[in-house]
This record gives sequence, C-alpha cells and structure tokens, in this order.
Amino acid sequence: MLRTARFSLLGFLLLFALPLGAHALVLWQDADLTQSRHNADWSSTGTLPVAEAHPKAMVRVYAARVGRWRGIFAVHTWILLKEAGASSYERFDKVGWGTPLRRNSYPPDGRWYGNDPEVVAELKGEEASRLIPDLRAAIEAYPYSHSGDYQVWPGPNSNSFIAFVLGRVPEMGATLPPTAIGKDFPVEGGWIGLAPSRTGVRVTIEGYAGLTLAWVEGVELNILGAVAGLDIRRPGIKLPGFGRIGI
Repeated sequence: MLRTARFSLLGFLLLFALPLGAHALVLWQDADLTQSRHNADWSSTGTLPVAEAHPKAMVRVYAARVGRWRGIFAVHTWILLKEAGASSYERFDKVGWGTPLRRNSYPPDGRWYGNDPEVVAELKGEEASRLIPDLRAAIEAYPYSHSGDYQVWPGPNSNSFIAFVLGRVPEMGATLPPTAIGKDFPVEGGWIGLAPSRTGVRVTIEGYAGLTLAWVEGVELNILGAVAGLDIRRPGIKLPGFGRIGI
C-alpha cells in the first residue's frame, strides 16, 4: 500500500506538478501576467483572409491563453463559422461575464487578453458547408447559455461549450488541447460514455478527474482539470500547462 502511494505521488509530481511549475517559470519570463480585462489587447491578429476574398465555407476552432496567472494552466477556445459566399465571419464564445454565450463580441481572429490565438481545427469548402448547419444546431442546443451558467472550474465554462459543440458534430474529427480546462465537464451528464469524438470512451467525475481513451483524443488523464497523456493519431505528448508537444 505504501509503495503504491509513493508511486502515485511520484507520477503526480512528474506528470502534473513539474510541468505546471516549469510552464509558470516560462510565462513569468516571457509573458505579461498582469494584464486585466480592461487594459488587454483584444484586436484582430490579421491572420484571417478577408471574407469576401474567400468565397468558400469555413469552420475554425481557435484557442488562446487566458489572462493573468490563469494562463499558466488554461486556454480559452471559440468557434468560427462562415457560410459559402458570406461577406463576414461569425464567432461564438462563452464567457464569464454578462450574457455568457456571445456572437461576434470580439474580432474573429482576435487576441485574448493580448495572447495570439492558434487554430485548433479547420474545415473548408464542401465539408464545412455540410457541417455548418449541425454546428449551428449544437450551438443553439447548449444548455448552459444563460446568465449565471458559467463556472470557471471545473465547468461549465468556455471550453465546456466548445467541447459540447464538437461532441455533437463528431464528423469534425477535432479535439480541444489538453490546456482547455473544462472540456471534460460532462455537459450532458453521466460519468461514463463515449468520448466527444465518438472514437473511444471517457470516464469523468464531474470534470474533477477522469480518463479518456480514444483515437482522436488519444490517452488523457485528467486530475483536477489538468490533463496529461499521449496523442496517438498524431504522435505527441500532452502536458499540463504546455499542452500538446508533437514528436
């Protein structure tokens, strides 16, 4: 029993505490952790093509580091839709202030607390056109869309929202980064069931702890919202704080 406890403690230190501590040191040197919501840069990164110049349909999922010390642990995610021939993009987020479910409250490729976003998943053309109606239906069906429905940890938060949408449209073949804390919150209830991608299984204890085994998500161990694991489909490791590191 004592040996098992020591092994578990060592595993926790190596897989969770050490990566988070190392990432905290990296951010402390390279990032501004003092920015508030009011003085942060929320402007466009200018990385999206002008909508009129891109007539094909598009779907994108973005992730960007959250503000202040929470950036050590987590990212904020959102989804972008553009119908074929549309003259503008539509951005959908869930936030923790005011009316939580937002449409076009920020530039589609905007910074989050001054942090540049990364593209997590993308579809274009006919495949995007085919899935956009299902994605819209999933956005409309999200049950935690009213004032007071946001909880930073373990969820439902911004990442719980995007995970729910992707889970309702598994044809996207996408998964959120391990730093999307809240993605494992069981929006539709149940402590065991299919992974959001429908390519494996997930066990979760209200988002506080869990295990996912799936082709798209890979192997993910969730402890208090932090995720460590392996990416099988695209070989790599997943570490708390750092996210996915490809081999």
